[in-house]
Amino acid sequence: MFIHNRPQQTGAVLVISLIMLLLLTLIGVTGTQVTGLEEKMAGNMRNRNLAFQAAESALRDGERFLTQATLPNFTTTGAGGLYELTGTPPTARDDWSGFNKITYLPGDPAALGALAANPQYVIQRLPSFGGSGDSLEAGVFTESEMYRVTARGVGGTADAVVVVQSNYKR
Repeated sequence: MFIHNRPQQTGAVLVISLIMLLLLTLIGVTGTQVTGLEEKMAGNMRNRNLAFQAAESALRDGERFLTQATLPNFTTTGAGGLYELTGTPPTARDDWSGFNKITYLPGDPAALGALAANPQYVIQRLPSFGGSGDSLEAGVFTESEMYRVTARGVGGTADAVVVVQSNYKR
């Protein structure tokens, strides 16, 4: 009878395959977490973009308001969202709830998407200054009025807030 001696099996293949399986599991879990984070970042960017578009829309409406033939009175208390220079209009860091402002309602509510709040703006009359008007005629010297329009837009959530500002010469 012939006896063949076989070497002892140590199970190294099993140990290596379990380690490889563990590494693949870690890679899969990390990939899932990264994808979730990227989705949150994309959603936040969308919210910020909506807030910016809403603020720009309100800013243009405020500038359009200044194209009227005659403007209403500007007061230090900002009645109707119209402030004199000595008044204190809201800034980007302020909570706008305690200020007089004009709430801008877009003509098509779906145009800006689902906003957490309607865009708002205030107009501040700055000191008048002398300067050349729009005329090219020599010697013509007119006084110009300057206005500062500050608009605030909110995105899909109340956390996404954008404030934009422009100076308008009239």
